[in-house]
Amino acid sequence: MERRNTLDQDEVQKLEPGRNTGNHNDSNTDLQVTYTQEAAAFFHLRQTHHFDEFEYPSDQYCKQDLFPKWHLPLKIASIASLLIFIYTFLRDVVHPFVTTNENTFYKIPILVINKVLPVVSITLLALVYLPGILAAGFQLHYGTKYKRFPQWLNGWMLSRKQLGLLSFFFASMHACYSLCYPMRRSYRYKLLNWAYQQVKQKKENAWIEHDVWRMEIYVSLGILGLALLAILAVTSIPSVSHSLTWREFHCIQEEDPEDQMWLGC
Repeated sequence: MERRNTLDQDEVQKLEPGRNTGNHNDSNTDLQVTYTQEAAAFFHLRQTHHFDEFEYPSDQYCKQDLFPKWHLPLKIASIASLLIFIYTFLRDVVHPFVTTNENTFYKIPILVINKVLPVVSITLLALVYLPGILAAGFQLHYGTKYKRFPQWLNGWMLSRKQLGLLSFFFASMHACYSLCYPMRRSYRYKLLNWAYQQVKQKKENAWIEHDVWRMEIYVSLGILGLALLAILAVTSIPSVSHSLTWREFHCIQEEDPEDQMWLGC
C-alpha cells in the first residue's frame, strides 16, 4: 500500500508540471492573439488616416493644446509691450505733435519700437527672478519649506524659463533694430542737416568728448549684457543643462543674471 501511494504521488507530481505548462501556453496564446488583433487594428488605423509614429489622427490633433507652457509668458510679454508702446508713442510722437506741431510719426516703425524692446526685455528678466524672492519670503513667513505655494506663485515659477527666453528674444530684436539705425533714410537726411549746420556755423570739428564716451560705454555694456543673456538662454536648453553639474548650473543661473541686470540698467 505504501508503495502504491508513493507511485500515485509521483504520478501527480509528473502531471502538475504538464498542467502548468499547458496553462502558460494557453496564456501565451491568448496574449499573442490579443497582440495580433491590436497590431492589426493599429495598422488599419494607420492606413486609414495616413499617419506615422510621429503624428496623430486629425481628431486627436485638434484636441491638443498649442504651447500650453507659453500662454502666461506670452500674455505678460504682450501686455508689457502694449503698455510701454503706448507710453513711448504718447511721449515721443503725440506730445511733440500737440505742443510744437512737429510731425514725428516716422519714428514709429524703428525708433519707438526700439525703445520698447529693451524695456520689455529687462522687465521680463526681472520677472524671471522675482518669484524666487517671493518664494523665499513665503517660506520664511511660514517657517517651513514644505508648505505648498499659492497657485499663482506656483504657475509663475513654472513659467520662468519661458519668460527668460522671451527676454532674450526681445534683447536680440533690440540689437537688430539698433544695427539698422544708419540704414534709415531719415538718419541720412539728419546727417546732411547736421553737416550743413556745422558748415553754416563755421565749425571745423564737432567733436564732443562726453557724448562720445557715453555712447561708446553704452554700446559696450549693451553687447556684454546680450552676451550674458545668451549664455543664460543656451544653458536653459535641456541637452546643455543636463551636461552641467548642479554647481555649474547654479553659478550660471544665479550669478550671471545679477550682472546682466546691472548691465541692462
